[in-house]
Amino acid sequence: MSAPVRPAVLALWSPPRAMSTAFFRMMVQRGDFRAYHEPFSELAAGHHVEVGGRRLTTPEEVLRGFTAESAGTPVFFKDTTEYPHAHLFDALPLAENVTHTFIVRDPRRAIESHYAVNPEVKLAEIGFEHQYEIFDRVRRETGRDPVVVDADVLVERPGDTVRAYCEAVGIPYDDRALSWQSGERSEWSRTSRWHQDVARSSGFRQSGRRHAVTVDDSPVLAGYLRHHLPFYEELRSRSLVLPAA
Repeated sequence: MSAPVRPAVLALWSPPRAMSTAFFRMMVQRGDFRAYHEPFSELAAGHHVEVGGRRLTTPEEVLRGFTAESAGTPVFFKDTTEYPHAHLFDALPLAENVTHTFIVRDPRRAIESHYAVNPEVKLAEIGFEHQYEIFDRVRRETGRDPVVVDADVLVERPGDTVRAYCEAVGIPYDDRALSWQSGERSEWSRTSRWHQDVARSSGFRQSGRRHAVTVDDSPVLAGYLRHHLPFYEELRSRSLVLPAA
């Protein structure tokens, strides 16, 4: 099998609270991509996205901006799926022009963490179903399974997981990107309350925090888990296979 061609535009789709911002931080640390943080969610929330010094307000403009920028420097963006983004594929050549990858996390952890930040979270906003809709769309349009990262494996074996990801998408592995300087980033300034864990971090790590409200003692969160668990399990079953430790 031939090696994958280095992508011009590389995407990572994630449910909220699945370590995607830590992954974004790693991609920033690499230094060889121009990285964008949740551009389509910004638009869905009624905000603009700056690409190449221009304030863009539609998905079409953003994708054209990414394509233009990628002629000089490859573009990476990560986005979260509390919003249903699959409809973008109806109007944009996303499956053709973007290499799509995915990250999942144990939904129990993701749901409890999400509720801790936003107790008003609704069922759909947990995001695994929306994420699976994108995965399935990409798989059908490209004829192959996209790359899936298991965040729980990532924190246990960061080097092996990132190396496998890089090999799968056709970019060089750089172990220097596995650590970074802690602190806030301008890219997530509007939503900084969601990113305090990664702002305090200097590498991939599992939070040992136990939240006040858990799936086990909340019927509402237990219902969220029942709904989203099948989508998580399907995605996780297709995650990167690592060599034996």
